[in-house]
Amino acid sequence: MRIAIIGAGLGGVTAATGLHLTGHDVTLYERAPELRETGTGIVVMPNGLAALDTLGLGAPLREHAAPTAQGGLRDRAGRPLLVTDAAKAQERYGPTVVVDRAVLHQTLRERLPADRIRTGVAVGGLAEEPGRVLVDHVDAADAVVVADGIGSRLRARLFPAHPGTERTGRLDLRGTLGRIPGVDDLLTAILLDRHSGAMFGLFPMGSGGLYWFTDTPLPATVPGPEQAREQVAELMAGWHPAVPAVLRATAVADVHVDPITRLAKPLATYTTGRICLLGDAAHGMPPDLGQGASQAFEDAAALVRHLESATPAEAAERLGRYDAERRPRANRLMAASSRQSRLTTRTGPAAWLRDTLLRATPPSLAARQLASIWLA
Repeated sequence: MRIAIIGAGLGGVTAATGLHLTGHDVTLYERAPELRETGTGIVVMPNGLAALDTLGLGAPLREHAAPTAQGGLRDRAGRPLLVTDAAKAQERYGPTVVVDRAVLHQTLRERLPADRIRTGVAVGGLAEEPGRVLVDHVDAADAVVVADGIGSRLRARLFPAHPGTERTGRLDLRGTLGRIPGVDDLLTAILLDRHSGAMFGLFPMGSGGLYWFTDTPLPATVPGPEQAREQVAELMAGWHPAVPAVLRATAVADVHVDPITRLAKPLATYTTGRICLLGDAAHGMPPDLGQGASQAFEDAAALVRHLESATPAEAAERLGRYDAERRPRANRLMAASSRQSRLTTRTGPAAWLRDTLLRATPPSLAARQLASIWLA
């Protein structure tokens, strides 16, 4: 089939590569003038890596597997709240991979021929006709995959009654830097503060690098990278000493600032005729469960599987199968991510109760809760 994919983020390039490798005539459209990915590091969960494995794309990433340190949730001083046995989890469910987004993007697109990619093309509209879809009334395809991100313009045109996105009232900072001393005991941990409702996570990345993120209340005006870094470092000055040290050691150029956004409500369907949505365009969620990229990879793997050997006449029916498989799980994780966000950002007595309950949770139960997320 002739398949057009709109958007060359991580989900789009994964779907394009997978569909190309299974024999489809793929064209990948990207509005940016060049194909690249920004945004510091990324954590790929075991289920995301497993999905890439089914496409033959997972093996090169396994060298970036996170160490089997004792992770879990901690308070702002670094004291354990919820302990997980990372070694046992990786043995049973597979590794968690922490990698630079640019490296990941390059790895995922290496087997997609350059002539299958059209950059500098901002697709403005799709028109479904009998037996085909017109892309901007110029190019024709048997099926179209919309993967243009959480702010998808095409989603708004395909589903005009959907309310679109909303901000959660939280600010996300992410950064990368080289290794610095005094951080080893915080690697793979996420710190919570019941006083401010802020969060900090730290992971080893690639060959000796560090990836960190913060989640703090969103100020009235979204700050730039330098101001945001200083504001958060000041907010976290009384935390474990490694936290402000990591923040201030990160170059401003390596800090990314984003107000956290999610879909205002789940979509009732990911497909309409010969058109389907994939990744954040279909199920944009808060980052609290680390499932954004991994769910896009699950989407891509399911799409490739359902379109295998499909003819143009079967396109709509096969996309209906994709929707039936992916929408229930991805929408459940959207809801779970929002619940997790509310849990981890609590303050005052509710946060004190949360911490008490977390400390009382056995590691075996924590592992089962992770399994419920990682097992598709």
